[in-house]
Amino acid sequence: MTFNPLQERGIPLDRQLRNWQELNVMPIDPDHADPYTRCRVITMNGIEVEAIMFSHHMARHCPDLEVKRQLAQVRYIEAQQQKVVNWLLPGVASVLETTIAYEQVAVDLTAWVARMEPDPYLMQAYQFGVLEDFDHLYRYANLFEMIEHRKAEKIVDNLTEVMPGRPTYLHHRNPIDNVREPYDKSTAAPISKLHALTIMSAEQQTMNFYMNVGPTYMEPIARQLYQEIGLIEEEHVTHYESLVDPGESWWEMLLNHEYNECYLYHSFMETESDPKVKAIWELHLNMELEHLRLAAELFKRHDGRDPEQVCAPALPAPVTFEPNKAYLRELLSTQIDFTTLGTGYVQDAHERFEKMQNDIMGGEKPPSERVMQENRDKSGEEYRMETEGPHPVGSLRLDRH
Repeated sequence: MTFNPLQERGIPLDRQLRNWQELNVMPIDPDHADPYTRCRVITMNGIEVEAIMFSHHMARHCPDLEVKRQLAQVRYIEAQQQKVVNWLLPGVASVLETTIAYEQVAVDLTAWVARMEPDPYLMQAYQFGVLEDFDHLYRYANLFEMIEHRKAEKIVDNLTEVMPGRPTYLHHRNPIDNVREPYDKSTAAPISKLHALTIMSAEQQTMNFYMNVGPTYMEPIARQLYQEIGLIEEEHVTHYESLVDPGESWWEMLLNHEYNECYLYHSFMETESDPKVKAIWELHLNMELEHLRLAAELFKRHDGRDPEQVCAPALPAPVTFEPNKAYLRELLSTQIDFTTLGTGYVQDAHERFEKMQNDIMGGEKPPSERVMQENRDKSGEEYRMETEGPHPVGSLRLDRH
């Protein structure tokens, strides 16, 4: 059955405010919850953070007091939603355990989007990025074993493989080579706009998370690894945000944000296995339907168009968290040696790439390589967790230094 959020009515805005007791949600069980429930929580936290920050930026550029007041009202509700969603994460989980969950989100969400993306250029952008997140998961798994003496497969529940991707040190590129061509807002499929906004938001939250938690560790290698991967997440946000057409008006961007929130809450409501969490997705969907209605009215009034001209007439197939092992292994076997040049991709190192590598390395091995060596020295063997045979590229690791 099709679901058109533009035709649905949600909870009136003046009935959406929740009190402290309603905001005090029970967190998920870290030992028994479906890992993909945690992935959905982390994803929606990133989506809500993006919604809040976008609303703030829009307000800073809006001279209309009435519009600013409406944005403030909706934004406060979004802030309550963000607190509820993020507070579903259990306090007993360590920062590093949550980090591994963040990278599982990056791997399986981006892989799913790449599989579903109809535009070949946008698909390539997601394929390129996912191999780097895949390797980040592996580097943090080494750190997790070394510091907490546990295996990452316990966290990801064998749903996501933990093994080398494109080596992390090769992700450091000249910043100008992280900028992609945007989609064309007038011709792009509505699902392409939702994909771009979703992955940009998720990567942005990962960048924010690492920027804040990295210095909370005492172990030097942990602090350094978060610093290195945090810089790469900045590259990824540049990579993904550049896919969005900058010609979209503020009203159109607001509409797309609210529509995307409806899409994701509906998707996760449809696929959630935890009844208590499912109820939160359903409640937030009914709140977002009203936010979308208000954004649609602003769009019609200030942009002079009908929302149906830019949004899908019905929600696409639900975003689904599921294993992507075969898909990722295919990418590893064909695209592991890609880097970027201008707005495209090449398989050979170029002058700007090599200069950046020399400048950032400073003649030393980066933390992402040292964490593997230190864990290997401590455990006596290299960390491996493969569930479907040997690594698809064998011993190829692109060790250029």
